[in-house]
Amino acid sequence: MKILDTYLDDQLSRGRGYLVKAEAMKALEQTPTAFAAAAARLIRRRRLVRPKRGFYLIVRPEDRAAGAPDPARWIDPLMRHLEVDYRISLLRAAAFHGASHQAAQVFQVIVPKQIRFITIGRQRIQFVYQTPQVFAKTNQASWLGQLKTDAGFAKVAGIELVLLDAVRYFHQAAGLNGAAQIVHDLGAKAAPRVLAKAAAAYENSTARRLGYLLEHFGHARQASALRPFAQMAKSLKPLDPSVKRLAALGSGAGKSSEAPTWKLSLNVPLEIDA
Repeated sequence: MKILDTYLDDQLSRGRGYLVKAEAMKALEQTPTAFAAAAARLIRRRRLVRPKRGFYLIVRPEDRAAGAPDPARWIDPLMRHLEVDYRISLLRAAAFHGASHQAAQVFQVIVPKQIRFITIGRQRIQFVYQTPQVFAKTNQASWLGQLKTDAGFAKVAGIELVLLDAVRYFHQAAGLNGAAQIVHDLGAKAAPRVLAKAAAAYENSTARRLGYLLEHFGHARQASALRPFAQMAKSLKPLDPSVKRLAALGSGAGKSSEAPTWKLSLNVPLEIDA
């Protein structure tokens, strides 16, 4: 049966490298059983893959080595299918904005809902959860950009959100040094006023850590915009909250220094590529 095969070709001719099960069944007038059998056959032939229930990717010959198309080409229709808002951020977004040291091995998306990791061949999508309240405040159209592909557009975090996301979710940004590298590379491009407005939605400690990193790398205007957050702080926080202080470990190797302006304990050295 070539009906579904023909439908795939029609989708591709329209610039759509994906199909939604419900739409395909309606267009082809197929029963769920007939569609499932046809889709399974095409999956075996490596013409289709299914990253999420009811959503299929059409695998073109040039994409077979990677297992699936670049996620930038299908993240927007996938999220519309899931009915979840999103923004591409962290490493892929940093590279998009010109962070020269970022070679993203994973495609990272900030979402206000828990969604499981997607792995298809060499393509990996990591969904980083942000509370719905914070996401609603930060995912504003004016603070987002558009990542353009031959398949359309996808939402990508603006520079200010990339910086804040990198510091807040530094574990997913190759650690604190990875976040620091992004701040080093992109900090000068951030609009101070937007940075301050967006930072108000994050934890105070995130704004202070970002402010310190911006100042450390010489981005004075951007750092100044975040100083009011440090002035509101009532306690000292570690620069890297994932690392215990040496004194707490009983090493006796000495105490960490402090950045009093930002009310931070500098418990780790920063190591980046200049």
